[in-house]
Amino acid sequence: MRLSNRIKANRVLFIILLIVFFDSMCFAQGKSDETPTIGMAVEFMDHAACAYVARDKGWFKEQGLRVSSYESYVTGMALAAALARGNIQVAYICLVPAINVFANGKVPIRIIAGTHKYGYGVVVNPHKVKSANDLERPGVRIGCVREGGPVDLLLHKTIEKYNLDPGKILGKVQRMNPPAQVLAIRMHRLDAAFLPEQWATMAEDAGFKMLLTAQDLWPQMQGSVLVVKEELIKGHPQIVKRLVNVTQKATGWINEHPKEAAQILAQQMSVAGNTALPGKLAEVASKFKIATQTLMRSMRRLQYDNTIDKHMVQKTIDYMAGLGYIKGKFKAEKILNFKFLNDLDLQS
Repeated sequence: MRLSNRIKANRVLFIILLIVFFDSMCFAQGKSDETPTIGMAVEFMDHAACAYVARDKGWFKEQGLRVSSYESYVTGMALAAALARGNIQVAYICLVPAINVFANGKVPIRIIAGTHKYGYGVVVNPHKVKSANDLERPGVRIGCVREGGPVDLLLHKTIEKYNLDPGKILGKVQRMNPPAQVLAIRMHRLDAAFLPEQWATMAEDAGFKMLLTAQDLWPQMQGSVLVVKEELIKGHPQIVKRLVNVTQKATGWINEHPKEAAQILAQQMSVAGNTALPGKLAEVASKFKIATQTLMRSMRRLQYDNTIDKHMVQKTIDYMAGLGYIKGKFKAEKILNFKFLNDLDLQS
């Protein structure tokens, strides 16, 4: 009897072990097939409109993308620094800081799609600055982001195009982030500012006038791009493909529904300004209410598309190297990867 019970007990134990074994095998299989989570970073600007729209519409989830974090940064330069961290694999970022983090930070990123062209402007107090030449005047106070940012490059383009004296301008430039510049404009502490959108249009709301745009200073200027870490391309190319799919879908939707897109950005960026930015920046951003109408005017100054001209990327690399912002030139092909774009005509 005892032997029979022992045999039964052993059989039960054997069955339990089999169940545990097969359950663990199934779990392991499910684990390997599961799409890994990705950390994503975006700029706190309408440059990243496709990311904000896709998030609001649930298109990342619809594509099976599992975003573990969604961080907003007030400048592309700050975002570039974040890319050096291991928890950020995807970023919607301006081309210039993307080149900077690749060349100087040695972060192995690849540009897989464009998001827009242009998106920067020079705004001025119309009572003090009526032309680019007035920027040389000693009493004119100029604001710009720190050296190496996209609008800093446009500052140099302005100097070159209008034959201005760098010595009369660069030494008096006050370096500050975009919301701080707009705040300084409101407090009458700046007479001119080099700003990305939507901040340049917001400066108009504060009484400034748009003197020059990126279209005036740098024809076909590539604005922002979608970048991913190289390890994501090698390990999970299906994720990269889905990211491009979502980006293209959102970009097309923005062009077809500009008013609705502006409304989404106004809501999304209000949330991001309060919760996603670091303490001091969130405090500064909280002083601004970004209106839908302002965003609509701003977004009209951008050309939302996913095309990338490798020759323009090369010109940007060479220009940055010439200014000493990156350590030597390199071939644009090293940072570009076009194979995930749906339409091969998007690359040139």
